[in-house]
Amino acid sequence: MEFSTHTTASLHQIKTAALAIGIYADGELSPAADVIDRASDHAVRNVVKTEFRGRAGATLVLRSLPGVTAQRVVLVGLGKQSEYNARAHAAAEQGFAAYCATARLTEGASTLVANPVADVDLRTRARSAAIAAGAATYHYDTTFSAPDRDARPKLKKIVQVVDRADVAQVQQGLREGAAIAHGMELTRNLGNLPGNICTPTYLGDTAKKLAREFGSLKVEVLDRKQVEALGMGSFLSVARGSEEPLRFIVLRHQIKAAKKSKSGPVVLVGKGITFDAGGISLKPAATMDEMKYDMCGAASVLGTFRALAELELPVEVVGLIAACENLPSGKANKPGDVVTSMSGQTIEILNTDAEGRLVLCDALTYAERFKPSAVIDIATLTGACVVALGHVNTGLFSTDDSLADALLSAGKQSLDTAWRLPMDSAYQDQLKSNFADIANIGGPAAGSVTAACFLSRFTKAYRWAHLDIAGTAWRGGKDKGATARPVPMLMQFLLDQA
Repeated sequence: MEFSTHTTASLHQIKTAALAIGIYADGELSPAADVIDRASDHAVRNVVKTEFRGRAGATLVLRSLPGVTAQRVVLVGLGKQSEYNARAHAAAEQGFAAYCATARLTEGASTLVANPVADVDLRTRARSAAIAAGAATYHYDTTFSAPDRDARPKLKKIVQVVDRADVAQVQQGLREGAAIAHGMELTRNLGNLPGNICTPTYLGDTAKKLAREFGSLKVEVLDRKQVEALGMGSFLSVARGSEEPLRFIVLRHQIKAAKKSKSGPVVLVGKGITFDAGGISLKPAATMDEMKYDMCGAASVLGTFRALAELELPVEVVGLIAACENLPSGKANKPGDVVTSMSGQTIEILNTDAEGRLVLCDALTYAERFKPSAVIDIATLTGACVVALGHVNTGLFSTDDSLADALLSAGKQSLDTAWRLPMDSAYQDQLKSNFADIANIGGPAAGSVTAACFLSRFTKAYRWAHLDIAGTAWRGGKDKGATARPVPMLMQFLLDQA
């Protein structure tokens, strides 16, 4: 989708299929709405008094208003003015884009980004507007035999109407938001594809395709023999149960304008279990189809790299993806098996369904070679995190307060929020094994915490944070589908670093 700007002079004379103006729940009009109201001989106020309550994200369409050139004026609810915040702004922008998409419009104009939001600058509001529009117009039909092309949104362009002095800020925010929206689209598509299509090989090919499209990306895809040569015994043990070949994907983003960081690159590590049946510790059949989403950590790394490359963001970033399937077979891990990780630490596998940490630990050890400034792993790791936080906040664990604070701040600013959970050393006791250096589970209590504690054993050489996205990477039920979280948080973090 294309995003551009238009200055507010002669707002009532803008030629467009639909013009969005904001209405607060207390009946107050936004400045742009007031201009249109006066131009239309108070037609807007008359409707607000009788028909439109201004609920956040709600819309009402007025056609052929006298004195207004736009074919439609779309009243968009902003909620109570005293409570108008970044989330309400995003809901308003998404509501307008969703209306345009549903109405089969190809273009529209919005005044919403100009509405002031406490503690949120114009650039951030514009970025949020582009992300919201991308979310509103996302449509999946890849695996339908005869896709309904009429169901695909036709919306191609949204113009943000702003003061002339604000154009540069808004254009920068729109550019950033569009890139993030494109990265989120890739992440959602990968997540929504079935496991028989989105295999480890498919993820590797996707990474290679990105490198061909964007010159700032370099990609290396390692096969089983190369992974064996690295000594990644833990990762290999998970892949052994499937006939689908594993892939270890290494991405590098570095543009010429970027100064090589003295402290090293940021490394993003994604869990890429393209289907997780649980192995010998087989999962229940109900909703097992959703285990195609167990590669959403990997998908979020690829989506983030797509956004990084489009923006040519001047920051050095490395991406690592350990991709395989976790299936039961005669070759699969068995409860009680002991494997040796790349770090040399031995692991007793008490539950084969706790496989994500087994592939991540070797990727985290591999990350040491880059001498990173920070390492962030992203994984649909534990059902326990869903129990703890539901589907609102991503679980954040870290051994470094400053890194945790930076991610929490990025999550808040991008509306892709996280909540930090504890990692007290006492939890490590639950991972003791009589037969290996460490057990791969710590029992039912504090399951998401002990999973993070397990990973921390492999991260002593650098600053590290773990994002458990088991509750936020996808939705189930009638709205089943990938969400592309935490791409907005990761991109905000990297924008802050740049």
